[in-house]
Order: sequence, then structure tokens, then C-alpha cells
Amino acid sequence: MGQIQLNQVTKSFGDVQVIPPLDLTIEDGEFAVFVGPSGCGKSTLLRLIAGLEDFTTGHIEIDGKDATAVPPAKRGLAMVFQSYALYPHMTVRKNIAFPLRMAKMDQAEIDRRVENAASILNLSDYLDRRPGQLSGGQRQRVAIGRAIVREPAAFLFDEPLSNLDAALRVGMRMEISELHKKLATTMIYVTHDQVEAMTMADKIVVLRAGHIEQVGSPLELYRTPRNLFVAGFIGSPKMNFIEGAEAAKHDAHTIGVRPEHISVSAEGGEWKGVVGLSEHLGSDTFFHIHETGLAETITVRADGEVAFRSGDTVYLNPRADVIHRFDANGLRIG
Repeated sequence: MGQIQLNQVTKSFGDVQVIPPLDLTIEDGEFAVFVGPSGCGKSTLLRLIAGLEDFTTGHIEIDGKDATAVPPAKRGLAMVFQSYALYPHMTVRKNIAFPLRMAKMDQAEIDRRVENAASILNLSDYLDRRPGQLSGGQRQRVAIGRAIVREPAAFLFDEPLSNLDAALRVGMRMEISELHKKLATTMIYVTHDQVEAMTMADKIVVLRAGHIEQVGSPLELYRTPRNLFVAGFIGSPKMNFIEGAEAAKHDAHTIGVRPEHISVSAEGGEWKGVVGLSEHLGSDTFFHIHETGLAETITVRADGEVAFRSGDTVYLNPRADVIHRFDANGLRIG
């Protein structure tokens, strides 16, 4: 069991409150992702759950038991950090086994758990190598293996892929998602990368300045963002926002349209503009349309075969059924 419940948790550093009163429940077996811009409090919140920071007020329950005063080592949680934190002089086998040796576990049980973790992570052929002989992705798998052998109630990941290059990040995203399916254990994952959040999470927790802006599945946040902040943070490229007379037509202060929900053509449309920058990515092309009369630059995500050049006049048609409406306070209408 790995349910984690935060009840009216706050955290202050001196006179500065970085986590205002907050309630949150992560269900047993969920893959929850904390996402938000730098400085939003996501890593602090993870450290509070781990016990590496003390709550200012409030309490935490793990599997229904109050764990507020329980030290980190006894909370039944395993944390994987941004840095691999491996011992360079030890083999992969000894690195993975290290927390079990510190706990003075029986050697036969240590060997069983290490072999099991290595099999899950495709590290069996590397157990006698040292970290310096491994790739970045392999070193990160060793760090995860060191967490797996503890058989925790939940795994806590603090931006574990930020030191990897783009190709390795994609591969490791898939590996961690597959690991979650194999282990069926609660995982809480911190990232500033909303693409990681969208592709990995069962539940996304969007944070801003310590506040929870919205909690939901990736598709819930994509389809029905609660406010302008969530609408602008979730989705890549980000949602287009339009104010003024065009928004008033929809009885809104601001309307939002995602780039993939706007078609672009050379003949006729609701909005007219001029192509500025074009970003050709193969399967997709992103057009940044200027001089629309909307006082905004509009980004359009089009098929990669669509060929417009800088300076071309084009016409844009937003899909009426997926226009998002927001009031003057930035809250969703409808």
C-alpha cells in the first residue's frame, strides 16, 4: 500500500511562506507528476513528503498512519535524485545493494533483490562494472535500482532526467513508465517539463507559487484547464490567447485556442494574417502568424507537408468546438 495524504501542509523559510495551506491525496499505485515553473515549490513539496524538510504546520499520512514525525529512513519511501549519487569506486552490484547492506540485511536476501532489480532494469550484464563505465541512462537506471531493492511503499523522483540528452530522456521516460506498470507501486515525479508530465502521469498536479492550480489526468488538464495559467502551461506549443473584441464575441474576457485546433489556408478564413517564422519539424510545421488584427501573434500547428513561406498572406480558421473561454479573473467559463 502506498497512499500518501497531505493535510493542511505549509512550509515557511523564515518569514517567507513557500507552501501555503495545501491538501493533496496520492492514491495507492498512482503515477503522480508535480509540474510547474522553476520556483513553484514542487521539489520542496517532494522533500516534505520524503521527510527531508519539516512541515511548518499540517501533517502527512502514509497508508493511513500519521507519519509527520517519522524520520525519512522509516517512512517506507525511496527517492531518486537529479544527480545519480553513485559511489564511483563501487561496482553496480554494490551500489544497488548499498542501502540493504546499511540495513544489515541477510546476504542471500540482498543478492535476490539485487538480481531482481537488475533484471527489471536490464542491468544484469553490467553488475560488475563501475559507474564510470556506464552511459548516463545506465547510471540513472542504477540509481533507480538502488531504490527498487528497498521495496518501498512509494518512489519519489526529483527531476531524474534533467541531466540526460534529448534522446536519452525520451528513452528513460518510457522505461520509467514501464517500470511503474511492472511494479504497480505509487510514484511521485517532479519535473518542469510538461511533456514529461503529459506522457507519464496518471495524475498531474500543477503548481504555481506553492499553490495547487489544478489536479487531474493529462487529458482533463488539456481539455478543460481551470484557468489561464494551466491553459498556458499544459500543451506544446502553448495555447494562443486572444482578448478584446474577438473574445467578446464569445462572451469572454479572453479566449484560448490551441495551435493544433487552427487550420491554415491560402483562401478564406475567420482571421487573416502574414506568415512570420516557420518551424519545419518533419511531421509538423509550426507557423507564427503576424498582422492578424488580433493584437496577437498566432501559432498554428500544421501538417509538415503544408508549405507557406515568410511573408505569405494566409487565412486561419479556429475550431469553434474547442475554443476555451476565460473571465476577467482568468478563470474558465463553462
